[in-house]
Amino acid sequence: MMMSERAWLRDAAVPDADRAAIRDAVILHGRQQAQGSDEQDIACALYEGGVLLAGAYGRTEFQRLYVSYLWVRPDARGQGLGSELLRQIEAQALKRGCVDALIETLLDDVAELYERRGYACIAHLHDFVPGFTRHTLLKCWASRA
Repeated sequence: MMMSERAWLRDAAVPDADRAAIRDAVILHGRQQAQGSDEQDIACALYEGGVLLAGAYGRTEFQRLYVSYLWVRPDARGQGLGSELLRQIEAQALKRGCVDALIETLLDDVAELYERRGYACIAHLHDFVPGFTRHTLLKCWASRA
């Protein structure tokens, strides 16, 4: 019986499909450990004249909203669209039975915006990226059973 030769690949030499397979395997393993995952993508977007103006994307799982991305087009900022977008995606999560929401940002002013919307900072990691603090914020709507 002949053994195949092993080879290490690094960086761009590792195919995109294999990087995705690694990510998916780690996520699957974690979900198997936790058991009972009900993971579901969640998204909300605002269009003007068919053009994307603002959007949010994340997932709901284990009765929690995880907001991965929340964005407003630069020329539309300062009009309350970010706050409305957050309300929209939270309303979707509440309909799914979520009891809290988790969001992260590297921007101090954005963290303050989330705090004004009822989120509490539960962790800071200073110089996560040189000159930037990673803020992890949680908003609770109901207690966990």
